[in-house]
Amino acid sequence: MEVNGIKVGEMEHQSGSAASAAASALVNLSGNAVDSNAGKISVSWACHQDEVRAAQRLRYQVFALEMGATLPTTLALHDIDLFDNYCEHLLVRDVPSNEVIGTYRVLTPAQAQRVGSTYSDTEFDLTRLRSLRERMVELGRSCVHPDHRHGGVVMALWSALAAFMVRNQLDTMIGCASIPMLHNGVVSGDVAASIWNKVRQTHLAHIDHHVRPRRPLPLDKLVSTLDVEPPALIKGYLRLGAKVLGPPAWDPDFNSADLPMLMRIEDLPPRYRKHFLGA
Repeated sequence: MEVNGIKVGEMEHQSGSAASAAASALVNLSGNAVDSNAGKISVSWACHQDEVRAAQRLRYQVFALEMGATLPTTLALHDIDLFDNYCEHLLVRDVPSNEVIGTYRVLTPAQAQRVGSTYSDTEFDLTRLRSLRERMVELGRSCVHPDHRHGGVVMALWSALAAFMVRNQLDTMIGCASIPMLHNGVVSGDVAASIWNKVRQTHLAHIDHHVRPRRPLPLDKLVSTLDVEPPALIKGYLRLGAKVLGPPAWDPDFNSADLPMLMRIEDLPPRYRKHFLGA
């Protein structure tokens, strides 16, 4: 099947044991315990607007109701922006209920040209990535329903994304990885500053790929020495070989600090390359 000229497909329903195996694998990525009794899930690419709407409702639930983001109200209880119509939308469903419980959106190089930019371009000056754009996709709006945050859902999403990249001969993924500004009931950038200070020492990209935030987090006014861990998703990306491209931008609408990140298929560690690509 092709959507917008991009080859997409559907994974078979996973059994409980398969999802549990994927969940166990995620422990090595995020370092967090996961539910070993994951139920049956299926993964597919949205093929019509009703499916995209289901993803947008989940995004609204997570970003607005759970995280307190301020979102446009073009359609009540949905998170919608101008990039959605140009993106492919990856969906994870709970098989018994058919409910969408996880999603990613993917903006391909051709579609980025049509819309005129990526979402990341609105937060960062990506000039130094221009040589990568022909084979670079943007990942965004990733979220999982709070009742289903076990490793099976995340690993299923990542496996489908890896297969998508290989099928379409794409090799680079970028995106904005969010760090919530709310910490212990207080809105502060100290956590984001401390995480940036930690990851820049171990996972900073080569200077050739550094980017600049358009609305920088005021790092010189923040505490950057807190003993805090990055969010699980960022930790997972780093274990997959991702690099941080520069200091975080402040996103007031989502009440978050966004780290620019880049991940290349060639940088996948061998054990994850085998897991996701069978190679």
